[in-house]
Order: sequence, then C-alpha cells, then structure tokens
Amino acid sequence: MKSTPTRFRWAWWLLAYAALGLGLIGIVVPGLPTVPFVLLAAFAATRGSSRLHARLLADPRFGPVIRDWQAQGAVSRRAKRLATAMMALAGLVMLLTAPRLWMAVVGIGCMAIVALWLWRRPEPR
Repeated sequence: MKSTPTRFRWAWWLLAYAALGLGLIGIVVPGLPTVPFVLLAAFAATRGSSRLHARLLADPRFGPVIRDWQAQGAVSRRAKRLATAMMALAGLVMLLTAPRLWMAVVGIGCMAIVALWLWRRPEPR
C-alpha cells in the first residue's frame, strides 16, 4: 500500500466506501454504472483502507475485474457488452421520458463517448 499522509487517509476511506455504495446501487439501477465505481473504490481503498482493498480483491465478482484493470488497464468483452447494453437501455429510457429532446441527446452523447472509450480498452490476456 502506498504511504498516505494520515490527514488524508479518512478522505480516501470515505471516497472508497461512497464509490462502493454507488457501485452496489448501480447493480439494480439502470444507467448507473457499477464497474467504474468499484474500480474507483479499489483505487481509493489502496490509499485509505487496506482491509477494504483486500476484500474487494478477494470478492468473486469484483476481484477479477479489479485485478485486470490494475494489471493491464483491461476490461473483459463480457463487461463491455453488458455496459454497452445497459447504456443503450438507459438511452432509450431517456428518449422516452426526457421533458426535452436535447436533455436525452446530451445524456446519450455522454454515454456514447464512454462506450467508445470502453471498447478501446484492451481485453485481459
């Protein structure tokens, strides 16, 4: 674990748990991503909570994703497909429910940029 000044350790700890909470909510809420929040939680936990970081790495669902990202900056094809499908579903919901078309277009545009970035990431070896 990197040495973190004691005065900032609480902030990293707080960010780690907040990101993990948002990631867990993202499992059931369409349009709220899970994996980026879990990766952020792992990043912050390395600086604020070695116990949480170890738990995340040992988790059967999140551990492989975190290890692939930390080692290679890689995202599995399955995760890419799932993320793209969920963003498409969220985009459809936005088109159907946004009070103004431009609001949906902005959200869909942001998700399209994220999807392009995601598909440019390498896949684990």
